Amino acid sequence: MSKRAVLLVNLGSPDSTAVPDVRRYLREFLGDGRVLDVPAPARWLLLEGIILRTRPKKSAHAYEQVWTKEGSPLVVTSGRVRDQLASTLGAETPVYLAMRYGRPSVASVVGQIVADGIGELLLFPQYPHYAMSSWETVVVRVMEEVAKQAPALRVTTVQPFFNDPVYIDALHAVAAPFLAQPHDHVLFSYHGLPQRHMRKADSSHAHCLTVPDCCTTCSPAHATCYRSQCLATTRAFVARAGLAPGRHSVSFQSRLAGEPWLTPFTDLELARLPQSGVKRLLVLCPAFTADCLETLEEIQQQGRATFLAAGGESFQQIPCLNDHPAFIDFLAKRTQGWLKSGQP
Repeated sequence: MSKRAVLLVNLGSPDSTAVPDVRRYLREFLGDGRVLDVPAPARWLLLEGIILRTRPKKSAHAYEQVWTKEGSPLVVTSGRVRDQLASTLGAETPVYLAMRYGRPSVASVVGQIVADGIGELLLFPQYPHYAMSSWETVVVRVMEEVAKQAPALRVTTVQPFFNDPVYIDALHAVAAPFLAQPHDHVLFSYHGLPQRHMRKADSSHAHCLTVPDCCTTCSPAHATCYRSQCLATTRAFVARAGLAPGRHSVSFQSRLAGEPWLTPFTDLELARLPQSGVKRLLVLCPAFTADCLETLEEIQQQGRATFLAAGGESFQQIPCLNDHPAFIDFLAKRTQGWLKSGQP
């Protein structure tokens, strides 16, 4: 039997908070046609002519607010996840870690996998929900490098796990201590996407954001619908945690100006909720498996300030799964299923 291994892939971070490093990272990230999905010439003009002239300095300042002595929180935490999963699986099943953007790069890690003589690989994107700008771009990038460096390598990909009961149990295990504290409301804040991405991912081009209540009306389009999968995660978590009706809601963060994005917007909800009587708020970010810039700076810092300034009294961002034992258990169970049956 050929040697088997696991490859975890997450988003990535700049090498440091220095503006040139942040600019290099943003060039790779926003240069991805599945993130900024406009024709290549227009994307280049937008990046080089507008975005990269001003955004790197602002983003560098934001990264400075969350950077640790060890480096990027996302990369450091992902490294701990890899190490703990490797310890759980044992030496016979190596675990590798790559970042879609930045380092360790997909190309370099696939090269190491080839050098180590791996014959079968479980690709585990660290995204619970499908989106072409997250889960899909990871899979496409890895398969490009496999085709280039190791065409004979057999790759099995873990599909989005947004409603996997063990994943939901892991989310609940992390959140339970916070849910036990007095609170008025739980806000599920997911990463935002342009509405255009929803329609583009719908192969029928006749369901997403077209049919009334499209996310709760059964359709094959849900297999690639980010919004419906986010709502499915929320429903499953609410049932698992026994949250009371009317004491939880969903919003979307990190939007950009210029076109319609998924609503409601998290920043506006954080300003509105205190006016509706919510004084003690918990925020959960299930789209991210590891805390990163968007949870630590945008939610934990900016979001807290917005909520308190609007009249809120208590704000708590529930940590992401990070390296919680329940998440390691989820990753291990999926991997062990693949090792036994060939299916994760």
